[in-house]
Amino acid sequence: MTTAEPTLAALRNPLLRYFLATRPAFLSVTVCAYLIGLAAVYADGIALAPVAALLTIVFALLVHAGVNVLNDYYDALNGTDELNTERVFPYTGGSRFIQNGVLTPLETARFGMALLALGTAGGLGLTALSGPGLLLIGAFGLAIGWAYSAPPLALNSRGVGEACVAAGFLLIVMGTDYVQRAAFSIAPLMAAMPYALLVTNVLYINQFPDRRADAAAGKRHWVVRLRPNVAARGYAGIAVAAYGWLVAAVISEQLPPAALAGLLPGLLSLRAASGLWRFAPEPQRLAPAIRATIAAACLHGLLVAASIALSGPNGS
Repeated sequence: MTTAEPTLAALRNPLLRYFLATRPAFLSVTVCAYLIGLAAVYADGIALAPVAALLTIVFALLVHAGVNVLNDYYDALNGTDELNTERVFPYTGGSRFIQNGVLTPLETARFGMALLALGTAGGLGLTALSGPGLLLIGAFGLAIGWAYSAPPLALNSRGVGEACVAAGFLLIVMGTDYVQRAAFSIAPLMAAMPYALLVTNVLYINQFPDRRADAAAGKRHWVVRLRPNVAARGYAGIAVAAYGWLVAAVISEQLPPAALAGLLPGLLSLRAASGLWRFAPEPQRLAPAIRATIAAACLHGLLVAASIALSGPNGS
């Protein structure tokens, strides 16, 4: 099954047009990160503030949406998406809104900036409810989201995009936790690291269909720098690190034994790694592996959040 690329004729409704420009399906990974953050707080016996919790996810989604939109803008600016003929839509090659004439580059840039501004303003408001530490978390998050694709840093073009994604999703979990706890804690970091690494693998595998276009546009991430079959090993390494961290956290009693349920999506990661190993030189055949990667990350996040929450504050 293929998904049709967006066209202006199909998206005459401006509200729908701008909503879909945010790539809403990918925003689910922010929701899972948020749930892990809430679970870490609840497991420590801290009463949740529902209004603050609701505002946290709204503002986090606004920032993530803004980053998605601006990534489309900067990839149009450097020519990556225009050059991409091997994309696996809707997973790779951008939203295609600019390339297909649904939005102009200026409209895209303004929309992305507006989303970031709204999310930032909301985060500043949440600081009054939690504490100044949220400013530090938010500042790092915004800096990473901006520098990931925007020149002059364009960090994904320099081989550190994976680190940016992992750090970004760690910060979502830590920020969610901080809003409720009003203090820093090791608990959300321990719970979130495996999830952040699995989300990183979503970026990693998505770079294979985009490899030739990225190389032509001067983006030098690791999938471009290495031969496809060599780069494919990186996916397995990231997955092993994610699940290994989870096991180590349980053994060290940083997470409850029930969190080992988060190992179950390893079957999906294994399936995706096998598909990538087989089809790395034929990236247009990677759609099933990409879907399995996204499913592994989301399912892991949901299982870990649920297991932590059900194990506390009165569990074990």
